[in-house]
Parts: sequence; C-alpha cells; structure tokens
Amino acid sequence: MSSLRLPELLALERLIELGGAHLQARDACRIELREGETLPVRVVTLGNPDPQVPAVGYFGGVHGLERIGASVVIAHLQNLVMRLSWDSTLHRQLETVRLVFMPLVNPGGMVLGTRANPRGVDLMRNAPVDADEPVPFLVGGQRTSPGLPWYRGRAGEPLQAESAALCAVVAEQLLTRSFSLAVDCHSGFGARDRVWFPYAGTRTPIAHLAELHALMKVFEQSHAHHRYLIEPQSQQYLAHGDLWDHLYRQSLAQGHGLFLPLTLEMGSWLWIRKNPRQLFSRHGLFNPLIEHRQQRVLRQHLTLLDFFARAACSHPLWLPRGESRAAHHAQALQDWY
Repeated sequence: MSSLRLPELLALERLIELGGAHLQARDACRIELREGETLPVRVVTLGNPDPQVPAVGYFGGVHGLERIGASVVIAHLQNLVMRLSWDSTLHRQLETVRLVFMPLVNPGGMVLGTRANPRGVDLMRNAPVDADEPVPFLVGGQRTSPGLPWYRGRAGEPLQAESAALCAVVAEQLLTRSFSLAVDCHSGFGARDRVWFPYAGTRTPIAHLAELHALMKVFEQSHAHHRYLIEPQSQQYLAHGDLWDHLYRQSLAQGHGLFLPLTLEMGSWLWIRKNPRQLFSRHGLFNPLIEHRQQRVLRQHLTLLDFFARAACSHPLWLPRGESRAAHHAQALQDWY
C-alpha cells in the first residue's frame, strides 16, 4: 500500500493510536494515487470542542516536495501526545483551546516526490483568487499546463480535492469561532526562516493588520532572541490562487470572528549552504538531508508552534483596542509597508 511508502503517514497513525481518547481523527478526503490505490488526508483534533473557545490549526505537506513542513507539524503533535500522560498544565490549556492538525495535505505529491498533487496542480495556486498586479512568470501561478510548475488548474474548475478538504476543515473548525489562528508550514524560500501573513495576491494591507502586529510584538517581547523574519508575503512576490488569501477573505465575508492565517516558510538555502551537495537532489532543495540538521529543525520550531496555542488561549489580553489598535496599525504600516 502507498502508506507504507510514506513514513510521515505511518508516524501520524502511530500518534493517533498513542493519543487514544484524547484525540479525534478522521479522513478529510481520500486521494487516488493510481487506479485502485488511495491515500487519506487525515485530520486530528484535540482540546475543547466548544465553539466558544479559540482554535489553532496546524497544516503541512501542501507541497509534496517540502516534507520538512509535514515533519514539523507531526513533531509538534508528538510533543503534545507524549505530554498527555504527565503534563497537568497541558490538560488545563486544552480545556481552553481547540487544536487542529492536518500535517499531510498533499500525500499523493509526497509519495510521488512532486510539489503539485498527482494531477499536476499546485494546491497553493488553486484558490479562485487572482492577483491584482502582474505576477512573476510561472512562480506566480499559471494555467498553461500541468506539465509546468505552479499550475493553477483550469479556470472555473472546482477546487482540487486536497484544497477543498483544507478549506472545509478551516471553515468548520476555525472560521466558526470568535478567534482562530492557522499556521501552514513550508520550506524553500531564502536563507532565513520567515513568518508570512496575507496577502499573497495584493500589496494592500489586510483588515486585521493591527492585530497581527500586536501578535508579533507579543512574540518578539517573549522570545527576544528569535531569528524569524516577519513580513507580508506580498513583500517578496505576488501570486494567484493563494488558499490563505481565499480563506481570510471568506472569514471577512462571514463577519463571524477574527481569523489570522500565517505561513512558516523555512529557509532551505541555509541547509544547502552548509551542505552544497543537496543542490544535486530534488529533495535537497527543500529539506535538510543530514539527520542532525533535520532534528535541529524539528526542535527549533516547536517554540513558535506552542506560542500560537498560548496566544490563542490568552488573546483577550493582547488584542489591541481603541487607541492601542490605531497605534499598532500605524506602526505596522511603518514596519511592513
């Protein structure tokens, strides 16, 4: 079976078994890899299911080549599962937050070793959102051919099954709440780890710029020596079809609550610089191939992912209001635009 060729899926299933009654797991959808051979897109939840509590979603593996993103999300879930038997502080935290894990959004692409899904579509170019300025050739998304990278799919077609499953999970688990965060783990851009926020398709600041600025200030104050570069994705390049642009706009249209989607973009050029031989491997362009470096990456991002859960639990204490919100908005414009 395909799952036997996908260690990340086996690791996820082991964690689901270890978590027992503390976890809820289901298939968001199943993806046909080949005729008669399918793979599940798994969703794991834990914590308080009450829609009145905030929620955090952790996503990975949207691009099949970027296996380290899935591994980071699974490592965070493993950290939580292994603490369930002894950490009373964690149990108290889980009474006040809902955690949602979707570590392998594109299992077919992971099995095939491709950025796109098995139908050649780049899931992060698949949403029905067009950039409001010209985008970089190919990189910004194209509809010419699935044989070329960054293919969006045909105009007017429904979302790919994986994209639709991600959107459905976000709509059900996150957008129904008064406050929610999402972090989507990727790799491959630059020599620094970055935290990106919408928009990808326009240089216009998002409506909740002040809230994002306040969140990142809390992070910087409590993690003074962090090495993340925090910025809007549009500061680097514009792209069509970004799923998080689409979902953030959906949250605004619903007007139900505050939804802040973030992307952790791990800088793989640093791994290449330390091990130039990775240039000769397709996987080496996006993942640390030496074991001790992979272990270091899995460790170093746990603090950030844990911070998001803590920030969600305590959001009434740091969300800006009144004059404070105006000040954060003005400072954010100065810092990022």
